[in-house]
Amino acid sequence: MPLGQFLFEYLYRRGVRHSFGIPGDFVLPTFTWLEKSKIQNITTTHEPAAGFAADAYSRINGIGLVCVTYCVGGLNVLNAIAGAYAEKSPVVVISGAPGRKDREKDPLLHHKVKTFETQRRIYDELTGCEHGAARRATRRFGDCALR
Repeated sequence: MPLGQFLFEYLYRRGVRHSFGIPGDFVLPTFTWLEKSKIQNITTTHEPAAGFAADAYSRINGIGLVCVTYCVGGLNVLNAIAGAYAEKSPVVVISGAPGRKDREKDPLLHHKVKTFETQRRIYDELTGCEHGAARRATRRFGDCALR
C-alpha cells in the first residue's frame, strides 16, 4: 500500500474527517492522496488559519489534521501547533518536503531555511514527536496524539 494511501486511511480510522491547509509545490503529491481519501480538504487563505482551524477541530472531534508545504507552510503554522500542543489538543501536521534527488541537485532549493532538516528539528524540539516512515507511523501518530 502506498504511504499516502496508508496515511489518510489510518487518520480516517482515527476519526479525522476534515483536513485544513494550503496546497504548495512540495506537498502537491500528498494533496493528490488526500483527494483520493475519505477526508475532506478545507483550503484556508493562510497557514496559521489552517493550524488554528485544525486545533479547534481537534478540540471538538478529538484529532485535527493540517497539510502544508515545506518550510514556508510548516513554519508558518508553528504558532498554532505550539498552542495546540500546550493545550493537549492532538493535531497532526503533514508537510511536504523536497525529495532526495532535489536536495542533491540543488542545495539552494527554494523554501529551504538554513538546512533541509531545520523544519523537522524545530517540530521535534516543540513537540518531542519524531517524524518517520510508514513502518513507524502508527506508533508515532499514536504517541503524538496522546500528548
